[in-house]
Amino acid sequence: MKTPGAVLLLLWSGLVVVAAESGGLQDEATGAAPTQLTCQPDIHTVLREMSALMAEQRVELRYTKTQMEAMETRLRASEKTVEEQRAVIKELKGKQEEQAAAVRAVGGSVNLAGSQVEKLRREREERKVSFSASLVASGDETFGPFTVSTPLVFRNTFVNIGSAYNPNTGVFTAPVRGVYHFVFFLFGNGHASTPTGASLYKNDKHMVIAYSHQTGQYVKPSNGASLLLEVGDVVYLKLWPNAWVRDNENLHTTFSGHLLFTM
Repeated sequence: MKTPGAVLLLLWSGLVVVAAESGGLQDEATGAAPTQLTCQPDIHTVLREMSALMAEQRVELRYTKTQMEAMETRLRASEKTVEEQRAVIKELKGKQEEQAAAVRAVGGSVNLAGSQVEKLRREREERKVSFSASLVASGDETFGPFTVSTPLVFRNTFVNIGSAYNPNTGVFTAPVRGVYHFVFFLFGNGHASTPTGASLYKNDKHMVIAYSHQTGQYVKPSNGASLLLEVGDVVYLKLWPNAWVRDNENLHTTFSGHLLFTM
């Protein structure tokens, strides 16, 4: 693309040529008229070319200016687009942070719910307390009489959910605070001087007794009670002083208990 500087240089060169030719006309007295007739058309031609060139330069300049304005418009549009994109990115980051916070909150809730579920599961397992046992598993045995109360150990367990009953000691230990129900059934020979009887104890306190005395045949006393127990309270049976109990493969003499509800 031609520049205005080149146009000025060309104009200056034409003027120099015109001046030189004018000087030559003054020095040459003869033949002046033909020379002028020859040079004048050349000067007009140069001027016309220069005018055309300058007009072309103006057109190109306007075109260039239009292009620059279009580029500036596109640049401003691009800058606006970049700003809008930055705003969108900022908004997305904010939403992402909110979602992350929500996920963390949900995670905490899930952890809390998980701990609550575990607690409920443990409590439910603790509520599953039940046992039942007989004095013997086989054979035929009579226990007593003894001059003092003696603990009875029911070694043959039918069920022992929660493992609160110890078949080695005959003692039930409360795993949770609540109301428990206990029953016991005795079997014994009738005898003139020896009754059949046993009593239910809570810790060291006598609660209820099952007792029967007749001179012949068999006796089958029984009893039961519901007791409020604290964690660690113990319940067991003691043979009544100078009394006896009997059991055989028919499993007459039994001791059972279970949790009714927690408190």
